[in-house]
Amino acid sequence: MKPPDDPKTGLPLDTILTGDCADVLATLPENSVDLIFADPPYNLQLQSELIRPNQTLVSAVDDEWDKFADFAAYDAFTRAWLAACRRVLKDDGTIWVIGSYHNIYRVGAVMMDMGYWILNDVVWLKTNPMPNFRGTRFTNATETLIWAQKSRDQKRYTFNYHAMKHMNDDKQMPSVWQIPICSGAERIKVDGKKAHSTQKPEALLYRVILSSSNVGDVVVDPFFGSGTTGAVARKLKRHFIGIERSADYVAIARQRIDAIAPPTIADDLLITPSRRTQPRVKFSALVESGYLAIGQTLYDKKRDHQATIHADSTLRSGDLKGSIHKVAAGLLGQSACNGWDFWHFEDQRGELVSIDTLRQQYRADHHLL
Repeated sequence: MKPPDDPKTGLPLDTILTGDCADVLATLPENSVDLIFADPPYNLQLQSELIRPNQTLVSAVDDEWDKFADFAAYDAFTRAWLAACRRVLKDDGTIWVIGSYHNIYRVGAVMMDMGYWILNDVVWLKTNPMPNFRGTRFTNATETLIWAQKSRDQKRYTFNYHAMKHMNDDKQMPSVWQIPICSGAERIKVDGKKAHSTQKPEALLYRVILSSSNVGDVVVDPFFGSGTTGAVARKLKRHFIGIERSADYVAIARQRIDAIAPPTIADDLLITPSRRTQPRVKFSALVESGYLAIGQTLYDKKRDHQATIHADSTLRSGDLKGSIHKVAAGLLGQSACNGWDFWHFEDQRGELVSIDTLRQQYRADHHLL
Protein backbone atom coordinates (compact mmCIF):
# COMPACT_ATOMS: atom_id res chain seq x y z
CA MET A 1 0.00 0.00 0.00
CA LYS A 2 1.32 3.41 -0.93
CA PRO A 3 2.18 5.61 2.09
CA PRO A 4 0.14 8.80 2.60
CA ASP A 5 1.39 11.82 0.70
CA ASP A 6 2.82 14.84 2.45
CA PRO A 7 0.06 17.51 2.36
CA LYS A 8 2.50 20.26 1.42
CA THR A 9 4.41 18.55 -1.39
CA GLY A 10 2.01 15.79 -2.43
CA LEU A 11 4.94 13.38 -2.14
CA PRO A 12 5.38 10.16 -0.10
CA LEU A 13 8.36 11.52 1.80
CA ASP A 14 10.99 9.41 3.56
CA THR A 15 9.76 6.11 2.26
CA ILE A 16 10.63 3.34 -0.18
CA LEU A 17 8.22 2.57 -3.00
CA THR A 18 8.29 -0.89 -4.53
CA GLY A 19 8.08 -1.33 -8.29
CA ASP A 20 9.62 -0.41 -11.62
CA CYS A 21 11.06 3.09 -11.33
CA ALA A 22 9.46 4.49 -14.50
CA ASP A 23 6.03 3.27 -13.40
CA VAL A 24 6.43 4.56 -9.84
CA LEU A 25 7.79 7.93 -10.96
CA ALA A 26 4.69 8.35 -13.11
CA THR A 27 2.63 8.42 -9.90
CA LEU A 28 4.55 11.40 -8.46
CA PRO A 29 3.59 15.02 -9.18
CA GLU A 30 5.29 16.80 -12.05
CA ASN A 31 8.08 19.26 -11.16
CA SER A 32 8.11 18.09 -7.55
CA VAL A 33 11.60 16.87 -6.56
CA ASP A 34 14.80 18.83 -6.01
CA LEU A 35 17.50 16.26 -6.68
CA ILE A 36 17.79 12.83 -8.27
CA PHE A 37 20.63 10.37 -7.78
CA ALA A 38 20.48 7.41 -10.13
CA ASP A 39 22.68 4.32 -10.03
CA PRO A 40 21.16 2.30 -12.89
CA PRO A 41 22.19 -1.21 -13.96
CA TYR A 42 25.59 -1.12 -15.65
CA ASN A 43 24.83 -3.76 -18.29
CA LEU A 44 28.23 -5.36 -17.69
CA GLN A 45 27.71 -8.02 -20.37
CA LEU A 46 29.76 -10.62 -18.54
CA GLN A 47 30.63 -13.49 -20.86
CA SER A 48 32.00 -15.92 -18.26
CA GLU A 49 32.90 -16.28 -14.60
CA LEU A 50 35.84 -14.29 -13.24
CA ILE A 51 38.55 -16.43 -11.67
CA ARG A 52 41.42 -15.23 -9.47
CA PRO A 53 44.97 -16.61 -10.00
CA ASN A 54 44.38 -18.94 -7.02
CA GLN A 55 41.34 -20.31 -8.89
CA THR A 56 38.77 -18.82 -6.51
CA LEU A 57 35.65 -17.23 -7.96
CA VAL A 58 35.36 -13.43 -7.98
CA SER A 59 32.08 -12.10 -6.56
CA ALA A 60 31.10 -10.13 -9.66
CA VAL A 61 27.92 -8.34 -10.71
CA ASP A 62 25.90 -11.18 -12.23
CA ASP A 63 22.47 -10.23 -10.89
CA GLU A 64 19.39 -10.62 -13.07
CA TRP A 65 18.67 -6.88 -12.87
CA ASP A 66 21.91 -6.22 -14.79
CA LYS A 67 21.05 -8.39 -17.78
CA PHE A 68 19.63 -7.00 -21.03
CA ALA A 69 19.06 -8.67 -24.39
CA ASP A 70 21.17 -6.17 -26.33
CA PHE A 71 22.19 -2.51 -26.47
CA ALA A 72 18.89 -1.52 -28.03
CA ALA A 73 17.01 -2.95 -25.06
CA TYR A 74 19.30 -1.15 -22.64
CA ASP A 75 18.91 2.15 -24.50
CA ALA A 76 15.10 1.82 -24.46
CA PHE A 77 15.23 1.11 -20.72
CA THR A 78 17.47 4.16 -20.22
CA ARG A 79 15.19 6.48 -22.17
CA ALA A 80 12.16 5.34 -20.18
CA TRP A 81 13.55 6.01 -16.71
CA LEU A 82 15.32 9.23 -17.72
CA ALA A 83 12.09 10.59 -19.22
CA ALA A 84 10.24 9.74 -16.01
CA CYS A 85 12.94 11.46 -13.95
CA ARG A 86 12.85 14.59 -16.10
CA ARG A 87 9.10 14.90 -15.61
CA VAL A 88 9.27 14.94 -11.81
CA LEU A 89 12.44 17.03 -11.54
CA LYS A 90 11.84 20.66 -10.64
CA ASP A 91 12.81 23.31 -13.16
CA ASP A 92 15.68 24.33 -10.86
CA GLY A 93 16.64 20.76 -9.95
CA THR A 94 19.55 18.57 -11.01
CA ILE A 95 20.26 14.89 -11.55
CA TRP A 96 23.33 12.74 -10.90
CA VAL A 97 23.86 9.47 -12.77
CA ILE A 98 26.72 7.11 -11.97
CA GLY A 99 28.05 4.36 -14.20
CA SER A 100 31.05 2.42 -15.41
CA TYR A 101 32.62 2.44 -18.87
CA HIS A 102 30.10 -0.24 -19.85
CA ASN A 103 27.13 2.11 -19.76
CA ILE A 104 27.89 5.72 -18.83
CA TYR A 105 28.63 6.88 -22.38
CA ARG A 106 25.36 5.45 -23.67
CA VAL A 107 23.48 7.02 -20.75
CA GLY A 108 25.17 10.37 -21.35
CA ALA A 109 24.25 10.37 -25.03
CA VAL A 110 20.60 9.61 -24.20
CA MET A 111 20.57 12.41 -21.61
CA MET A 112 21.86 14.93 -24.14
CA ASP A 113 19.37 13.75 -26.76
CA MET A 114 16.53 14.22 -24.27
CA GLY A 115 17.47 17.80 -23.45
CA TYR A 116 19.38 17.42 -20.21
CA TRP A 117 22.34 19.84 -19.96
CA ILE A 118 25.52 18.39 -18.46
CA LEU A 119 27.19 20.53 -15.79
CA ASN A 120 30.09 18.25 -14.86
CA ASP A 121 31.42 14.78 -15.23
CA VAL A 122 32.92 13.70 -11.91
CA VAL A 123 35.39 10.85 -11.77
CA TRP A 124 35.20 8.66 -8.69
CA LEU A 125 38.78 7.45 -8.22
CA LYS A 126 38.65 4.37 -6.03
CA THR A 127 41.56 4.28 -3.60
CA ASN A 128 41.15 0.52 -3.12
CA PRO A 129 39.85 -0.87 -6.44
CA MET A 130 39.45 -4.54 -7.23
CA PRO A 131 42.53 -5.66 -9.21
CA ASN A 132 42.38 -7.02 -12.73
CA PHE A 133 43.09 -10.64 -11.91
CA ARG A 134 43.82 -11.75 -15.46
CA GLY A 135 46.38 -9.03 -16.04
CA THR A 136 44.97 -8.34 -19.50
CA ARG A 137 43.76 -4.77 -18.88
CA PHE A 138 44.35 -1.77 -16.65
CA THR A 139 42.75 -1.98 -13.23
CA ASN A 140 39.24 -0.50 -13.34
CA ALA A 141 39.83 2.13 -10.67
CA THR A 142 37.18 4.69 -11.64
CA GLU A 143 33.50 5.25 -12.21
CA THR A 144 31.96 8.34 -13.75
CA LEU A 145 29.16 10.51 -12.40
CA ILE A 146 27.27 12.83 -14.74
CA TRP A 147 25.79 15.89 -13.07
CA ALA A 148 23.16 17.59 -15.23
CA GLN A 149 20.42 20.15 -15.06
CA LYS A 150 16.99 19.66 -16.55
CA SER A 151 17.60 21.80 -19.65
CA ARG A 152 20.09 24.12 -21.26
CA ASP A 153 17.81 27.11 -20.61
CA GLN A 154 17.60 26.44 -16.87
CA LYS A 155 18.57 29.62 -15.01
CA ARG A 156 19.04 28.29 -11.48
CA TYR A 157 20.21 25.16 -9.72
CA THR A 158 21.64 24.40 -6.31
CA PHE A 159 25.40 24.23 -5.96
CA ASN A 160 26.87 24.69 -2.51
CA TYR A 161 30.23 25.82 -3.83
CA HIS A 162 31.64 27.06 -0.53
CA ALA A 163 30.73 23.86 1.30
CA MET A 164 32.68 21.85 -1.26
CA LYS A 165 35.56 24.32 -1.12
CA HIS A 166 35.79 24.03 2.67
CA MET A 167 35.79 20.24 2.38
CA ASN A 168 38.82 20.52 0.08
CA ASP A 169 41.03 22.58 2.43
CA ASP A 170 39.61 25.87 1.08
CA LYS A 171 40.53 25.08 -2.51
CA GLN A 172 37.97 24.58 -5.27
CA MET A 173 36.67 21.03 -5.18
CA PRO A 174 37.96 19.27 -8.32
CA SER A 175 35.98 16.86 -10.44
CA VAL A 176 38.10 13.89 -9.37
CA TRP A 177 37.00 12.44 -6.02
CA GLN A 178 39.30 10.00 -4.26
CA ILE A 179 37.04 7.81 -2.13
CA PRO A 180 37.47 4.13 -1.18
CA ILE A 181 34.93 1.55 -2.28
CA CYS A 182 32.36 0.37 0.24
CA SER A 183 34.00 -2.18 2.53
CA GLY A 184 34.42 -3.20 6.14
CA ALA A 185 31.65 -2.40 8.60
CA GLU A 186 29.84 -0.23 6.07
CA ARG A 187 29.36 -3.11 3.65
CA ILE A 188 25.99 -4.73 4.38
CA LYS A 189 26.06 -8.51 4.38
CA VAL A 190 23.43 -11.23 4.61
CA ASP A 191 24.59 -14.69 5.68
CA GLY A 192 28.19 -13.55 5.23
CA LYS A 193 27.67 -12.45 1.62
CA LYS A 194 27.34 -8.96 0.13
CA ALA A 195 23.72 -7.85 0.36
CA HIS A 196 24.12 -5.76 -2.80
CA SER A 197 26.85 -6.21 -5.37
CA THR A 198 27.23 -2.49 -6.16
CA GLN A 199 26.64 -0.81 -2.78
CA LYS A 200 28.02 2.73 -2.93
CA PRO A 201 30.04 4.28 -0.10
CA GLU A 202 28.24 6.87 2.01
CA ALA A 203 31.15 9.27 1.47
CA LEU A 204 30.27 9.45 -2.22
CA LEU A 205 26.61 10.26 -1.58
CA TYR A 206 27.62 12.73 1.12
CA ARG A 207 29.35 14.90 -1.49
CA VAL A 208 26.54 14.53 -4.01
CA ILE A 209 23.78 15.47 -1.58
CA LEU A 210 25.68 18.18 0.30
CA SER A 211 26.84 19.86 -2.90
CA SER A 212 23.56 19.99 -4.79
CA SER A 213 20.68 20.13 -2.32
CA ASN A 214 19.56 22.07 0.74
CA VAL A 215 18.13 21.12 4.13
CA GLY A 216 14.55 19.94 3.65
CA ASP A 217 14.93 19.23 -0.08
CA VAL A 218 13.52 16.04 -1.62
CA VAL A 219 16.05 13.56 -3.03
CA VAL A 220 14.81 10.72 -5.24
CA ASP A 221 16.78 7.56 -5.95
CA PRO A 222 15.06 5.46 -8.66
CA PHE A 223 17.42 2.49 -8.12
CA PHE A 224 17.48 2.50 -4.34
CA GLY A 225 19.24 -0.81 -3.75
CA SER A 226 20.60 -1.07 -0.21
CA GLY A 227 19.51 2.48 0.60
CA THR A 228 22.74 4.50 0.73
CA THR A 229 21.01 7.59 -0.67
CA GLY A 230 18.29 7.42 1.97
CA ALA A 231 20.76 6.86 4.80
CA VAL A 232 22.85 9.90 3.87
CA ALA A 233 19.80 12.04 3.13
CA ARG A 234 18.45 11.36 6.61
CA LYS A 235 21.78 12.26 8.24
CA LEU A 236 21.89 15.55 6.30
CA LYS A 237 18.22 16.41 7.05
CA ARG A 238 16.97 15.96 3.50
CA HIS A 239 13.82 14.03 2.59
CA PHE A 240 14.21 10.95 0.40
CA ILE A 241 12.05 8.81 -1.83
CA GLY A 242 13.53 5.47 -2.79
CA ILE A 243 12.23 3.30 -5.61
CA GLU A 244 13.24 -0.36 -5.73
CA ARG A 245 11.66 -3.38 -7.40
CA SER A 246 13.43 -6.05 -5.33
CA ALA A 247 11.57 -6.86 -2.13
CA ASP A 248 14.80 -8.19 -0.59
CA TYR A 249 16.62 -4.89 -1.19
CA VAL A 250 13.63 -2.93 0.13
CA ALA A 251 13.76 -4.87 3.39
CA ILE A 252 17.50 -4.33 3.74
CA ALA A 253 17.23 -0.60 3.01
CA ARG A 254 14.33 -0.11 5.43
CA GLN A 255 16.17 -1.82 8.24
CA ARG A 256 19.28 0.24 7.53
CA ILE A 257 17.51 3.59 7.47
CA ASP A 258 15.21 2.84 10.40
CA ALA A 259 18.35 2.31 12.50
CA ILE A 260 19.38 5.93 11.88
CA ALA A 261 17.80 8.29 14.38
CA PRO A 262 16.48 11.50 12.80
CA PRO A 263 19.17 14.14 13.45
CA THR A 264 18.46 16.74 16.10
CA ILE A 265 21.32 19.03 15.10
CA ALA A 266 20.56 22.65 14.23
CA ASP A 267 20.07 23.43 10.56
CA ASP A 268 22.85 26.03 10.58
CA LEU A 269 25.38 23.24 11.17
CA LEU A 270 24.41 21.83 7.77
CA ILE A 271 24.48 25.12 5.89
CA THR A 272 27.52 26.89 4.45
CA PRO A 273 26.65 30.56 3.76
CA SER A 274 27.32 31.76 0.24
CA ARG A 275 27.87 35.33 -0.85
CA ARG A 276 25.33 34.84 -3.59
CA THR A 277 22.58 34.09 -1.10
CA GLN A 278 23.46 36.78 1.45
CA PRO A 279 21.70 40.17 1.40
CA ARG A 280 23.46 42.64 -0.85
CA VAL A 281 25.40 45.43 0.85
CA LYS A 282 26.73 48.32 -1.24
CA PHE A 283 30.16 49.79 -0.55
CA SER A 284 28.43 53.14 -0.06
CA ALA A 285 26.60 51.70 2.99
CA LEU A 286 29.93 51.22 4.74
CA VAL A 287 30.93 54.82 4.05
CA GLU A 288 27.55 56.31 4.97
CA SER A 289 27.45 54.37 8.24
CA GLY A 290 31.00 55.20 9.26
CA TYR A 291 32.53 51.76 8.91
CA LEU A 292 34.97 53.43 6.52
CA ALA A 293 35.84 57.13 6.41
CA ILE A 294 36.07 59.69 3.63
CA GLY A 295 39.76 60.18 2.85
CA GLN A 296 40.71 56.79 4.29
CA THR A 297 43.33 54.84 2.36
CA LEU A 298 42.69 51.32 1.12
CA TYR A 299 45.40 48.89 0.04
CA ASP A 300 45.73 45.61 -1.77
CA LYS A 301 46.93 42.80 0.49
CA LYS A 302 50.58 43.26 -0.52
CA ARG A 303 50.45 47.08 -0.32
CA ASP A 304 51.47 47.30 -3.97
CA HIS A 305 48.46 49.55 -4.69
CA GLN A 306 46.45 52.06 -2.70
CA ALA A 307 43.41 54.27 -3.21
CA THR A 308 41.54 56.99 -1.36
CA ILE A 309 37.84 56.91 -0.47
CA HIS A 310 35.74 59.82 -1.78
CA ALA A 311 32.48 61.14 -0.34
CA ASP A 312 30.49 59.56 -3.20
CA SER A 313 31.96 56.16 -2.27
CA THR A 314 34.22 55.99 -5.28
CA LEU A 315 37.94 55.36 -5.03
CA ARG A 316 40.78 57.31 -6.59
CA SER A 317 44.19 55.86 -7.33
CA GLY A 318 46.32 58.11 -9.50
CA ASP A 319 44.35 58.82 -12.65
CA LEU A 320 41.87 56.04 -11.93
CA LYS A 321 38.54 56.86 -10.32
CA GLY A 322 35.46 54.68 -9.95
CA SER A 323 33.92 51.84 -7.94
CA ILE A 324 35.95 49.49 -5.79
CA HIS A 325 35.71 46.94 -8.60
CA LYS A 326 36.55 49.29 -11.49
CA VAL A 327 39.64 50.79 -9.83
CA ALA A 328 40.94 47.39 -8.75
CA ALA A 329 40.50 46.03 -12.28
CA GLY A 330 42.24 49.10 -13.75
CA LEU A 331 45.24 48.72 -11.44
CA LEU A 332 45.59 45.05 -12.42
CA GLY A 333 45.00 45.69 -16.12
CA GLN A 334 42.03 43.33 -16.09
CA SER A 335 38.51 43.65 -17.42
CA ALA A 336 36.97 42.85 -14.03
CA CYS A 337 37.98 42.34 -10.41
CA ASN A 338 36.11 41.68 -7.15
CA GLY A 339 36.87 44.77 -5.11
CA TRP A 340 35.59 43.18 -1.91
CA ASP A 341 38.45 40.69 -2.07
CA PHE A 342 41.04 43.10 -3.46
CA TRP A 343 40.83 46.04 -1.04
CA HIS A 344 41.98 46.08 2.59
CA PHE A 345 41.99 48.69 5.33
CA GLU A 346 44.55 49.18 8.08
CA ASP A 347 43.29 48.33 11.58
CA GLN A 348 44.46 49.81 14.89
CA ARG A 349 47.38 47.41 15.00
CA GLY A 350 48.54 48.48 11.55
CA GLU A 351 47.52 45.14 10.02
CA LEU A 352 45.57 44.87 6.78
CA VAL A 353 42.02 43.53 6.96
CA SER A 354 39.76 42.77 4.00
CA ILE A 355 36.90 45.23 3.55
CA ASP A 356 34.69 42.16 3.15
CA THR A 357 34.95 41.66 6.92
CA LEU A 358 33.30 45.07 7.32
CA ARG A 359 30.53 44.00 4.98
CA GLN A 360 29.95 40.95 7.16
CA GLN A 361 29.99 43.13 10.26
CA TYR A 362 27.45 45.48 8.67
CA ARG A 363 25.15 42.51 7.94
CA ALA A 364 25.45 41.29 11.53
CA ASP A 365 24.87 44.74 13.03
CA HIS A 366 21.78 45.29 10.89
CA HIS A 367 20.44 41.72 11.33
CA LEU A 368 20.86 40.90 7.62
CA LEU A 369 22.45 37.46 8.10
